[in-house]
Amino acid sequence: MKFTFRRGYFLLTVLLLLIEVVIGLYVHDRIIRPYVGDLLVVMLVYCFLKSFIASPTPVLAAVALAIAYLVEASQYVGLVRQLGLQDSRAARLILGSSFSWLDMLTYTLGILLVIGLEKRRGNLR
Repeated sequence: MKFTFRRGYFLLTVLLLLIEVVIGLYVHDRIIRPYVGDLLVVMLVYCFLKSFIASPTPVLAAVALAIAYLVEASQYVGLVRQLGLQDSRAARLILGSSFSWLDMLTYTLGILLVIGLEKRRGNLR
């Protein structure tokens, strides 16, 4: 694994993070917050990894998806509650508090979108 810095991916990370913060703070609906937010968060993780790690797209996409799956699995076992952080809005926002198979599907669709976009850009190596 080789470390690098890719400004474009870093700027995308910051943009996606800002969008996620706006969604988290101000959007309280049944579609954008739960599903678009999950789709974007896996893209955010991918862009963050791609900002600093020189590795093929499929590898980083798999790592980003694994991270999303692990966070969702932590919701399944009630990690926030087990850590005594159920009253922490930040912990509930970052780690979530309820497991959903639909979230897993949304993360998967987000990574498929990333791979499709990278393929279109000719950056699928």
